[in-house]
Amino acid sequence: MIAVDTNVLVYAHRRDSEWHEAASRCVKALAEAAAPWALPWPCLHEFLAIVTHPRIYQPASTLAQALMQINCWCESPTLVLLGESDVHLPTLEKLLVDGQTTGPRIHDARVAAICIQHGVSELWTADRDFTRYPALATRNPLVSPVTES
Repeated sequence: MIAVDTNVLVYAHRRDSEWHEAASRCVKALAEAAAPWALPWPCLHEFLAIVTHPRIYQPASTLAQALMQINCWCESPTLVLLGESDVHLPTLEKLLVDGQTTGPRIHDARVAAICIQHGVSELWTADRDFTRYPALATRNPLVSPVTES
């Protein structure tokens, strides 16, 4: 199962992003495929915080626009929403210690732990910080295009 990180979601939503077309194609391909795909809840929360932030985007997306986008993704019958499980703390702790993770990178470790817990085979992200967590395969679908089957 492929999971999608915040930055790909933001680019797919924001038409003013230079990566919009590529990101939109990637998310659409996942949403329309027969295979399950995933969105970690922390990525959806971060998506909302970023696209509605007036210091990041001018104009920022309205809350209604951002929520509508999430609802559209949630209409995909193959979407799986991922959250923390009973083994989250030990999984997170191992990632934090092994990756010597502190400060703002804790968020990425949380996303990685959730993906690992749920058996995600690959996280699509443009964030190279996830390489700290070799237990989670990552790919930047914006520079390594996804071939449609």
